[in-house]
Amino acid sequence: MRTVVQRVSEAEVCVVEESGERLVGSTERGFLLLLGVKTDDTSVDAKYLAEKVANLRVFEDSGGKLNLSLLEVGGSALVVSNFTLYGDCRKGRRPGFTNAASGECAEALYKAFGERLQELGIPVQYGSFGSEMRVRLINEGPVTLLLDSRKEF
Repeated sequence: MRTVVQRVSEAEVCVVEESGERLVGSTERGFLLLLGVKTDDTSVDAKYLAEKVANLRVFEDSGGKLNLSLLEVGGSALVVSNFTLYGDCRKGRRPGFTNAASGECAEALYKAFGERLQELGIPVQYGSFGSEMRVRLINEGPVTLLLDSRKEF
């Protein structure tokens, strides 16, 4: 399981519909989390990654050092599914997505990740799994990090 962690002052996600865009989730101070699920991920990956995200120290303390976690600053999270995080671009010009989990399995782990964040005390909102979405954000810092439950990077 992978996530792109973006520290934000605000973020929102809208579903693209024929009639326009419909807001489905938003957050103020906290994280925008783009989440990708791999074919062989399990609930262990979701739990590990959620706990890592919740305790990641990327918010400034009174001395201006990145010393505080999302939990410590009372932030929230906007979780958006993104299968393209498992796009393989090593060959050719078109990414391959055979490593990205599909359907029910991916959605269940996406929800398990968000539920674990909630269990830890972080308010969570979601994008719309499997939908075409538009994401808007104000990235603070900017702080953008990549996390992988298998510690591949």
